[in-house]
Amino acid sequence: MKIGFGGGCHWCTEAVFQSLRGVSKVEQGFIKSVAPHDGFSEAVVVTFDSAVIPLKVLIDVHLHTHASTSHHKMRGKYRSAIYVYSSDQADSVQRHIKEAQCDFDQPIVTMTLPFDDFKPSPEQFQRYYETNPEKPFCTAYIDPKLSKIRRLFGQHSVQM
Repeated sequence: MKIGFGGGCHWCTEAVFQSLRGVSKVEQGFIKSVAPHDGFSEAVVVTFDSAVIPLKVLIDVHLHTHASTSHHKMRGKYRSAIYVYSSDQADSVQRHIKEAQCDFDQPIVTMTLPFDDFKPSPEQFQRYYETNPEKPFCTAYIDPKLSKIRRLFGQHSVQM
């Protein structure tokens, strides 16, 4: 199965989903939806095996590893969204976001949007964390997210 996630820097989002068992591919780049969300925004397309990692776990990981309750000024570049490939997938995502709200003090702003198009990041930015784990950006922003995944979703994480 495939699903898209956007919310913060795609370097971070890529590393987050690469750290999960059952995720076979993470494509880093830019996703757009339909109007009024038809501008490209940093995101990833995740290919996963739902028998190994359920969709609801992917959604929970996403909601807990970016500012899913913030309407900050960079939301054009970093749209908080889950990009779906079918109406059934949209229903599942929306239902789980409602269920997950109890884990947050503020309202979740993450939108469920239809996937429309994807363009990959330039090759030098692909697998950013994997090829640059010691860079300051990785240690400051990605390492804490990976620690959080190990703490909250340990049974689904792989060692990176």
